[in-house]
Amino acid sequence: MTHKASAPTPLSKRERQIVDILYRWKTATAGEIHAALPNPPTYSAVRATLRILEEKGHIRHEPGSLPYLYAPTVAHHHARRSALRHVVDTFFDGSVEQVVSTLLDESATSLSTDQLDRLHRLIARARSQEQ
Repeated sequence: MTHKASAPTPLSKRERQIVDILYRWKTATAGEIHAALPNPPTYSAVRATLRILEEKGHIRHEPGSLPYLYAPTVAHHHARRSALRHVVDTFFDGSVEQVVSTLLDESATSLSTDQLDRLHRLIARARSQEQ
């Protein structure tokens, strides 16, 4: 069955944990995923969740591999952008300014001069693009 990877359905907490493992490791077997999960459910429950994730279009298994090797269907950078867009829309009413302000409030004292300079350059570039 082929799935369209552009708009997969939302993930439960356990599903997110499994997909996160796959993004970190690129591929993994059900046994490896089971061993890596915090407070893991039964092995059968992990296998069932992997089937659900395949049906939802989030992961696939490598054809011909035994045991199955599972991998994410969406490139990590695309998934990261999609997740970030969801957070911005859900928790910040779509406002990038609110996100940046919150991040700076939380981490301003831990940012190095180089990091602050880079942020300054990114803001300057964004300003030049709007004109």
